[in-house]
Amino acid sequence: MPRSFALNLLTWYNKHKRDLPWRRTKDPYHIWVSEIMLQQTTVNAVIPYYQGWIKTYPTVFDLARAPLQKVLKSWQGLGYYNRAKNLHKAAAIVASNYQGQLPQEAHLVRHLPGFGPYTTGSVLSIAYDKPLVIIDANVRRLVMRLLAVKARADTRQDKTIEHFLNKVLPSQRAGDFNQALMEIGALVCRHKEPLCSLCPLKKFCKAYALGLQEIIPTPQKKIIQDIHGVIAIIERQGKYLIQKRPSSGLLADLWEFPGGKIKPGENKTRALARELKEELNVELKRVKHLFDLKHFYTQFRVNLSVFACQLKSYPAAQTKKKWVKSSDFAQYPMPSGSAKIVDRLFNPSPSGFRMTLGARNSKKLATKSQKT
Repeated sequence: MPRSFALNLLTWYNKHKRDLPWRRTKDPYHIWVSEIMLQQTTVNAVIPYYQGWIKTYPTVFDLARAPLQKVLKSWQGLGYYNRAKNLHKAAAIVASNYQGQLPQEAHLVRHLPGFGPYTTGSVLSIAYDKPLVIIDANVRRLVMRLLAVKARADTRQDKTIEHFLNKVLPSQRAGDFNQALMEIGALVCRHKEPLCSLCPLKKFCKAYALGLQEIIPTPQKKIIQDIHGVIAIIERQGKYLIQKRPSSGLLADLWEFPGGKIKPGENKTRALARELKEELNVELKRVKHLFDLKHFYTQFRVNLSVFACQLKSYPAAQTKKKWVKSSDFAQYPMPSGSAKIVDRLFNPSPSGFRMTLGARNSKKLATKSQKT
């Protein structure tokens, strides 16, 4: 591959790169935060989170000192919460072992929580101009088209891609080169309808020459699994019951309302009664359907039915079960689905109304039949 490849790419980047807040700094910590946030998340979604994060935790030391619950709350809405937990753990190590400065050596950085090959290469190349290659979804798709690799875009192609990138990586401006590859992938060499006429690399692209750019990589069908669940809003003396999820697994350490999946053959009321018995060891007395909502998690479409519930007896507060005022929900990190419920109930639109729930309004609660 001729040297003009890198020159064409960097010339295009100088002219067309987006003005993003993390590109206005060489602070390794700020770049690190942006790269973690950008994993599995769009640029437009990340910008306000990044700006709020840097304001709240401007240095590694600020993040290392912060309680995990506060950190998770700051992350709420970005998803994939292990990213935030690993960022918090790594910040503590960097603050303690490296005087708050991210090491420049790749072998040291790789031992930090949350640093795989991609994150190590992206952060060190951008912050310190280390000549390290990176492979993310955009770069993988771009190089597969450049080389006309007819296959699905997955890690099985990465050795070929890495070999190619090591040949074209310039000795200087490695960080700009890597960002330019990602920028081309995001703005020009798109997943659908690539803008080949605007691409500075089209003369190097075998897929473009062969007219294969629309079918490389090989399309992959995405399977969406439907999940149906019930959620209990339990109010007592002006407070609402929430519980903490386990510290491992999906949505670990986040807070949510009681409830769970509807089993095959169950109606919603029976599912709600079973979940409350299993989770809280309490019996359902009355229910009122409030609303339904949908939420998406990667490969799942979650259909939630939300109910106001009265119980025959109420559980006491414990370490992982709390009675919380609606005004205090902001202190508890929640999955996006639960956060939507909070907004729907307690932060209504001007045309809506604030719902009042609970035992004090039992006359307003309709007892649902088993046909619900």
